[in-house]
Amino acid sequence: MTELFATVLFLIAVLDPIGSVPVYLEATKEFNKKEKKKVAIRAALIAFLVLLFFIIVGQLILEGMEVSLDAFQISGGVILFLFALTMIFGDGKPEREKGNIKDYKHVTIFPVAIPSIASPGAIMAVVLMTDNHIYTIQQQAITTLLVLTVIVLTCLLLLIANIVQKRIGEYGITVISKIMGLILASYAVQSILTGLKEFFTVVH
Repeated sequence: MTELFATVLFLIAVLDPIGSVPVYLEATKEFNKKEKKKVAIRAALIAFLVLLFFIIVGQLILEGMEVSLDAFQISGGVILFLFALTMIFGDGKPEREKGNIKDYKHVTIFPVAIPSIASPGAIMAVVLMTDNHIYTIQQQAITTLLVLTVIVLTCLLLLIANIVQKRIGEYGITVISKIMGLILASYAVQSILTGLKEFFTVVH
């Protein structure tokens, strides 16, 4: 039970549902209520399909390139750590991704689904969390269901985005996003340390 809670907490940190709220509001500001609802649902669905694709195929691609498990854990941890640093010290996910909006007619995929929900960090995280060498098929299936759960939570938050922003405010959302970055950084460092430990164990 504790492990499941830790996994959900990590997925919430890496997907950062709260941080997607202002991005979604900015992206859909020219839409009516019906169109906004469609964008939220479609973006969540697309984001889940993208993550599911990498859960299934991500490791096959890496193995095809003959990347070792240790190298994958270390490099994946480094990428996640750098991603976490941008969340902590950068402008923050909301401001950064709102600035990327150029075409308000096609915002469902970019930036709402990608990279706001299915970010590069989220993609790397789900690949690490469903590694065939470490996790059983059952464990990977549970992780996939937890990813879906957090995506559904994100979708629900987007559907009530106006209420969320009024209650928490832009500043509150930025603070939460930075806290999520700290949690993600901790996981990233753990992944790097595990990879290094396994590498030196094999060497010796």
